[in-house]
Amino acid sequence: MKFLFIETFSIGSHSLFAHGLADHSSHMIDIIEMPGENFRWRMLGAAIYQADNIPNIDQYDGVIVTDLFNLTDFKALVGAKCPPVMVYFHENQLTYPQPVGDKSVFMLGMINITTALAADMVFFNSTMQQDAFLKAVPEFLNRGRDFTPKGIAEKISQKSNVLYPGITLPPVAEVDSQKQTDPPLIVWSHRWGFDKNHQLFFNVLEKLQEQGFDFRLALLGENFGKIPDEFIQAQKTFEDKIVQFGYVPSRIEYINWLKQGTIIISTAIQENFGMSVIEAMIMGCIPLLPNRLSYPEILPEEFHEQFLYKNKYDLIEKLSQILSNMAAYEETKKKLARKMKSFLWENVISSYDQALDQLAIL
Repeated sequence: MKFLFIETFSIGSHSLFAHGLADHSSHMIDIIEMPGENFRWRMLGAAIYQADNIPNIDQYDGVIVTDLFNLTDFKALVGAKCPPVMVYFHENQLTYPQPVGDKSVFMLGMINITTALAADMVFFNSTMQQDAFLKAVPEFLNRGRDFTPKGIAEKISQKSNVLYPGITLPPVAEVDSQKQTDPPLIVWSHRWGFDKNHQLFFNVLEKLQEQGFDFRLALLGENFGKIPDEFIQAQKTFEDKIVQFGYVPSRIEYINWLKQGTIIISTAIQENFGMSVIEAMIMGCIPLLPNRLSYPEILPEEFHEQFLYKNKYDLIEKLSQILSNMAAYEETKKKLARKMKSFLWENVISSYDQALDQLAIL
């Protein structure tokens, strides 16, 4: 069958997801992309723009959109010729931590709710996000002064499910520790955004440096706009330890850094899945992740005690243990890498194709 994927914010994990799905599905999937910038305007205006620029939309058996899209506007403008639509939530504006003073929050949250209501099928990238979103819907709507809609979360829940996004990597062999650096390389592969809490990350590394631990540091990940002050300060604090500073646009080069990496750390305030963390684990990095958000869900339970931390002090202790005795984790990281390959596209695509089969007959 033939489907259309409208990706209005094509960058990073959004782009990888759309192209990974199209490349691995047994169906034909055309992709319409818009640059990954101005996300508020994408949510407000992209549907109006695309409704005028997609000829013969009725040739498709179904349409796929993501959460940064106003599906109600799109369906109203396209009319009866619009095929059934699946919406995939990478994130949502109801539970996403918002910058202080952002006046667009309520409007964007409403777009997420009405998009989920208008969709024929709704998928979230983790059970954690699905549960948080559905719980937040009535709380969000109760902010209205009167005529508060009732039963909305229940309506969305009836057509919702979870599909973990596939991971796009070249053929991955057994972890090769010979490619990892000595001293150990600590990797930061997340966006340089406030919600990833880089301040805690650098604070922990300062404590380890003060204790005399030796390590190298690769600061990867995307940054939109001004470089955060904490990263500028880190250039000075860890001047002799930083081997990469800044986003690596080449996918091949990025993967090579992961292969050299020893430890991947997340200090996130918000994370609905953790694609970059899974990529790093498959490539042989030892994870240290907060015991909350999506991480307890995506990390196999047998590794929780070793690699999920409770607070800053637990993170410092676990990191110092790893740096003190790398050899003790050799077999564990290989076992973990094998387990995390379950997230590769070839291992999840059948669930997506089944969902698309169901979408087409709605």
